[in-house]
Amino acid sequence: MFQYFFLYFFQIVSAQEQSDTPNVASYEIREHSLVKPYPAVFSTGSSYWHLTGNTIVTDRWIRLTADTQSKQGGLWNLLPVTYPDWEMHVHFKVHGTGKELFGDGLVIWYVRDPKHLGPVFGYQDYFHGLGIVLDTYSNHNGPHNHAHPYISAMVNNGTLHYDHDRDGTHTQIAGCESAFRGRDTDTLIAIRYKDDKLTVSTDVDGRNVWRECFSAEGVRLPTHYYFGFSAATGELTDSHDIISVHTYQLDSSNERKLEDRQAIVPFGLTSEAERLHVDDPKSVSWTALKIFFYVLLFLIISVGLAIGGYFYMNSRRYHKSRFY
Repeated sequence: MFQYFFLYFFQIVSAQEQSDTPNVASYEIREHSLVKPYPAVFSTGSSYWHLTGNTIVTDRWIRLTADTQSKQGGLWNLLPVTYPDWEMHVHFKVHGTGKELFGDGLVIWYVRDPKHLGPVFGYQDYFHGLGIVLDTYSNHNGPHNHAHPYISAMVNNGTLHYDHDRDGTHTQIAGCESAFRGRDTDTLIAIRYKDDKLTVSTDVDGRNVWRECFSAEGVRLPTHYYFGFSAATGELTDSHDIISVHTYQLDSSNERKLEDRQAIVPFGLTSEAERLHVDDPKSVSWTALKIFFYVLLFLIISVGLAIGGYFYMNSRRYHKSRFY
C-alpha cells in the first residue's frame, strides 16, 4: 500500500516539475503514463502495458531494441484513449556504438490496432492512426532537402504505404530536423493534439526549454485509439530506450465532447509531393558489386586474349621460319 502511495506521489511531483513544458494540461492520466520503476509494466495480471518483439525492461529504462542488428520491439498501452484532446511528453534516449552509420529509429504511435509487429520501425504497415517517426537512419534514401535525425508525422487511414526507400517523405504531413541521437543530456519530445491541430516540440538539450518542431492544422483523429512505441534496427543499429511517459487530458469544448469522434476516419494533408523511387541501399550495393565483378571478368578475358594472341603470333613466326 505504501509503495503505491509513493508512486502516486512521485507522479504528482513529476507533473509539477514539467509545468514549464508547453501547454501542460490540467491533470495527468496515470493509466497512459509510465514512470520508474515501471510498476504498470511489471504488475502481474493487472498490467495495462504490453511488450512485443525484443523489448526488455529494467527499473531504469524500457529498451525497445538493443544495439544489435535485425531487432524490433514495441511497448503498447492496452487502454483506449476516450478523450479527444491530449498531450504526451516522452523522455527517451537513442544511442549506440555507431559514429557515422546508425539506425533505424523509433515511432510514437496513436493507432487503432496495438500490439502488432511489422516493417514500419517495428509496427505494421497500412495502419490506422498517427505515427510520430523519429528517423535516425544515417544512410538515408533518395533525394530530399533534410538531414537525419529527422522527426515527421504520418496520418494513415489504412490505405497508405510507408516507403522506407523514400524515408516516408511523400506521406508525411510535416517534419523537422532534430539532433536527438547520442545526447548526454535528457532528450524529450512533446506531442500535443488539440482542436484538430497537431504540434510537436522538443527539448534535446536537457534545459527544460521547448522548441516547436512543427505543427499541422486539420488533423482528424478519432478517440478510442491506443498509444504505443516501437523501434527497429536493420544492418545499422542503435539502442532505443523509453525512460518515462506523461500523458495529459486537455480541456475540450462541449461540441467536441458531444461529437461521435469514435467514428472519425484519420485524416491529415501530406506536405510533400511524391518523389522518384530509389532502390534500397542493399540493392545499390549489390549492383556495384556486380559491376565490379563484370569489369574484373572483362579484364581477365582481355588479358587472356592478349596472352593467347601473343603466343599465336610467335607460333606463326616459328612455322614461317622453317619454310625459308
